[in-house]
Amino acid sequence: MMRLRGAFACVATLLGLVWALGASAQDEAYPTRPVTIIVPFPAGGSADLNARTVAERLSVALGQPFIVENKAGAGGNVGTAVASKATPDGYTLLMSNSGALTVNPHLFAQVGYDPLKDFAPISLGMKISNLLLVHPSLPVRTLTELIAYVKAHPGTFYGHSSGSKQLSGEAFRLKSGLDMPPVAYKGSAPMMTDLLGGQIKIGFDEVLTSMQQIKAGKLIPLATTGSVRWPALPDVPTIAEQGGALADYEVTGWFGLLAPAGTPPRIVNRLGDTLQKAFADKDFRQHIYAQGSEPIGNSPEAFKAFIAAEYTRWGELIRTAGIKLQ
Repeated sequence: MMRLRGAFACVATLLGLVWALGASAQDEAYPTRPVTIIVPFPAGGSADLNARTVAERLSVALGQPFIVENKAGAGGNVGTAVASKATPDGYTLLMSNSGALTVNPHLFAQVGYDPLKDFAPISLGMKISNLLLVHPSLPVRTLTELIAYVKAHPGTFYGHSSGSKQLSGEAFRLKSGLDMPPVAYKGSAPMMTDLLGGQIKIGFDEVLTSMQQIKAGKLIPLATTGSVRWPALPDVPTIAEQGGALADYEVTGWFGLLAPAGTPPRIVNRLGDTLQKAFADKDFRQHIYAQGSEPIGNSPEAFKAFIAAEYTRWGELIRTAGIKLQ
C-alpha cells in the first residue's frame, strides 16, 4: 500500500512538472498566431500611422504578424468599446488615444466602456504636441508679447478644432486668465484656412500639420504645448517656460497600447518590455520624431497611473471650462 501511495505521489509530481513546463513553454511562445490591434479611428490619421509603426516593430520583435484593424466612429468610442469586450488572451489589443480614454468619458453620456476598469494598459507610445500659432499680421513674436497684446485687446478670438487642440486652448485661456473667446472648428483644415486668411489671428494646431506653413513664413509659432521643445523647432519655447501661472502647463495628445482587462500579466509585461526596448532604440526614436510624434515607451504600471491622472485632469478642465461636444 505504501508503495502504491508513493507511486501515485511520483505520478502526481511528474504531471505537475509536465504542466509547469508546458505553461512555461506557452509563456515563452506568445504570440503563436497573428495579433489584431484595433485602432478606433480611420486609416491615414496620426492614430493609424502610430499604430502601424508599433505593429511593425512588435511583428519583428515577437515573430508574428500584428495586424491593424480600423474601427472608427463616435470620436473613437466605437472601436474602443469593441476592444474592451474582446477575449483577454493577448490576441486583440487596442491602440487608442487621449481623447477616447480620458476626454470622451466626460463629454458623452455613454461611451460603452470604462477607461479605468476595462483595460490593462501596456505602454504609452507617443505624445503629440500642439503649437500656439499667430498670423504674421499680428504684432507679436513672443508669448510674452502675445499675453501683453491680449491684455490690451480683450476679446481677441483664437481658433481650435477638437481633441487636444481644444484642450490646449482652453487650458491656456484659463491658466493665463486672458479674455480670449474660442472659435470652435469642426476640423484642423477649416481652422487653418481661417488662420492663414487672417480671419482669426491666433490658433492651436498639431506640430506636423503646421510645419509647411511655418517654413513658408505664413504662420509664426510662439510656443509648443508639450513639456519639451520640439526637435524640429528648437528655438520655439514651451508654454510652461513662460513661468508664473503657466509653469505647470502641458497639453499633449497621446497614443498608447492596451489590452482588455483580464489579459494575463505575463502577456501584458512581455508586450510592455518589448515596447520599452523599441522606444529606447535611437533609430526608432528618430523615426517617430520624423512622423511628428514624441516617443515615450513606459511600463504598464506607469501607463496605468498616467491614464488615471489624465482622466482626472481633463475631467476637471472640461467641467471648469464648460466644454461641450462640438
